[in-house]
Amino acid sequence: MTPAPAPADCPSTDVDLWADAVLADPYAAYAALRRLGPVVWLSRYDAYAITRYAEARAALQDWETFSSARGVGMDPRLNDRSGRGILTTDPPLHDSRRKVLSAQLVPRAVAPHDAFVVEQAEALVDALVARGRFDAVADLARPYSLGVVADLVGLPQEEREHLIDRATAAFNTFGPANDLLTSSMDGFRDLFTYCTEVAVPGNLTPGGWGEGIYAAGERGDIEAEACPGLMLAYVWAGMDTTVNSLAAAVWLFARHPEQWDLVRAEPTLVSSAFNEILRIEPPVQRFSRCTTGAVDIAGTRLPEGARVAVLFGSANRDETHYEHPDRFDVTRNPVDLLTFGRGVHHCVGSHLARMEGHAVLHALRTRVQRFELDDAVWRTNNALHGLERCVVRTR
Repeated sequence: MTPAPAPADCPSTDVDLWADAVLADPYAAYAALRRLGPVVWLSRYDAYAITRYAEARAALQDWETFSSARGVGMDPRLNDRSGRGILTTDPPLHDSRRKVLSAQLVPRAVAPHDAFVVEQAEALVDALVARGRFDAVADLARPYSLGVVADLVGLPQEEREHLIDRATAAFNTFGPANDLLTSSMDGFRDLFTYCTEVAVPGNLTPGGWGEGIYAAGERGDIEAEACPGLMLAYVWAGMDTTVNSLAAAVWLFARHPEQWDLVRAEPTLVSSAFNEILRIEPPVQRFSRCTTGAVDIAGTRLPEGARVAVLFGSANRDETHYEHPDRFDVTRNPVDLLTFGRGVHHCVGSHLARMEGHAVLHALRTRVQRFELDDAVWRTNNALHGLERCVVRTR
């Protein structure tokens, strides 16, 4: 159903949220949208944007009205192909699929892997600090996240080195039909082919999470054809998002050495600091939803079939919810951040992501007094916000 034009009482903008300059640094555009209102009509895309915290949180928790089953991107053609994994399904189908991943990723399930996660972090950080200069993306975040997740899932060594680049490309498919999306389709297809032809029984390490997914299919807990889609949850969202968070941590602490001093002096601040990193630089900036019926948001009536972009990156910096939201403050501990979503679609891997983040920060805080930034470049991606490179010197 084609949504109706924006109502007269809904503020409108022709700002292009998917322009390269905005993707590289979106926060000024978000602030302008928040000033317009909690709901803004994006005239370029015939879609609404939810800009503020309270409204974004409410929409994320209301899956019955704001459906993911009709796709979470901005291109209607790709949204029409949704439904393979847990990101683009709603209950009850979503529940049976998520249950398989939850059994592997709830805190009590990931806790036994803490020693492995910490060991990997410490070994890598030791080697990088000994060098004195490294790229927080290529040398730290990418190999660490890839190694931890791939080993826990039990992925074959074959093609591992391509997974993060393919995941980055796949996130571009959540945007509108722009050049980034078009140029990324091959990478997305390669990632899906990997999950259907390479990361399959016979190639997976016995006892790993990947084998567990296929065992659930054999038991009938999920449909057998859903198994590759659940594998996508690990090789797609399970790696690149953590890469962005870890690299952003180094970038932020290089720019705010006084905050790093606080973390170094007080190890109990690591958890709070990682939450603040996730709040102020969320790796996933936006997903969209589709309304299943007419709904009122803050005085604006959205029609059935409306495409709605929920802006996590904007909501996390909402002045009406967080005091001084553009200030990086490791003592803030924003446990209510929207980076991992809310409700039934809350990120199933959030506990593992935090375990990885905490392990790296603890390893760094005992070995690095200062990060000195040599070079940093933010990449453009239709859904992600992350560094292309972040070269630092340590002392």
